[in-house]
Amino acid sequence: METETHKSLIRRVFSHLDAGTTDRAPDILRNPVGIYTDPGRFEAEMAHILRRKSLLAGLSGRLPGPGSFLAEDLAGVPVLLMRGEDGVARAFLNSCRHRGTRLLDGAGAVRRAFACPYHGWTYGVDGRLTGVPDQEAFEGADLADCSLAALPCTETDGMIWIRLSGGAPADPGESLDGLAAEFAGYELAGYHHYASHRMTPAINWKMALDTFMEPYHFAVLHKETVAPIFFPNLCLYDEFGESFREYLPRRSIVEMRGRPEAEWDAVWHSAIVYYLPPNAVFVMQQDHAEVWRIFPRDGRVDRTEVHLDLYIPEPAETEKARRHWDANLDLAVRTVENEDFAAAESAYAGFASGLAEEVVYGRNEPALQGLHRRIAAMMAGL
Repeated sequence: METETHKSLIRRVFSHLDAGTTDRAPDILRNPVGIYTDPGRFEAEMAHILRRKSLLAGLSGRLPGPGSFLAEDLAGVPVLLMRGEDGVARAFLNSCRHRGTRLLDGAGAVRRAFACPYHGWTYGVDGRLTGVPDQEAFEGADLADCSLAALPCTETDGMIWIRLSGGAPADPGESLDGLAAEFAGYELAGYHHYASHRMTPAINWKMALDTFMEPYHFAVLHKETVAPIFFPNLCLYDEFGESFREYLPRRSIVEMRGRPEAEWDAVWHSAIVYYLPPNAVFVMQQDHAEVWRIFPRDGRVDRTEVHLDLYIPEPAETEKARRHWDANLDLAVRTVENEDFAAAESAYAGFASGLAEEVVYGRNEPALQGLHRRIAAMMAGL
């Protein structure tokens, strides 16, 4: 983030603190409850948004070296991310070309090749088929054409992007849009993956995104967890094409008052929340980064899987460092899983009753409005 951006953000925060205000949308926005509950709309979102758009798969540190892999089911697609011996990150369908068996689970590393657990077909870390037991039995088959099915994958500025369908390359520009330079400034290629956590709330996938889109609820829902750290109901909202940034100031930002602007640090005194369409939230938190990726679960309109990955600037090599990062992870999980998602599940029960008609997003929730205007625009383009 450029120095002038630091200064501008902090000036805007001080102005709001002095006036007791926050960034506001021009008007309220009403949305029909069906955007969260309608099965037909959900199927269209799966097919035309999540399966077709470029998606953030994680930071480069998720695949730290040759042979490292990550196997995940994303919107019903079994995906295998793997870094080759040439250092290139690739994405494949996690399915053997013989009989379709899943090849790898979880995260880890292989040396130069790995075998299907069903019949032992062997693949290199670049996805090429390298061995077939009793190969004579497959005479007439073009085994050279039996490498793993590749999915579009692009790695740039420490971020890995994929697309869950073939054809067009994975394009970071679809999500980063006007934020590419700002993200390049974070030097994310040097970050290390520390830990991951999965959450499975019984809500629509967009409600999980809603969680990150306003600090209006901090004073009530998070009065013991987040409210002592951040100013409730105070955010700065800036749009960058399809993406946007939400700046949430920590209470410590007042320490900058009276100091020379050259000493102002907008990152250290905030959480900076970026919406990276269509389904990712990136949070820069002082000394670490959080990547939240949100997918429908089990093909259901009312089930969601949330992937949280914590990345840190240096490896955690001491017990003190591990305690520090564990505490950060614990706060994120306790706040979102135990408070935000519990509240969202309560809301979804009302939505699913069929009696609720609409929700209303306030003028003090500009990021929430921005999220749903963008999703509506994606759906309108079908």
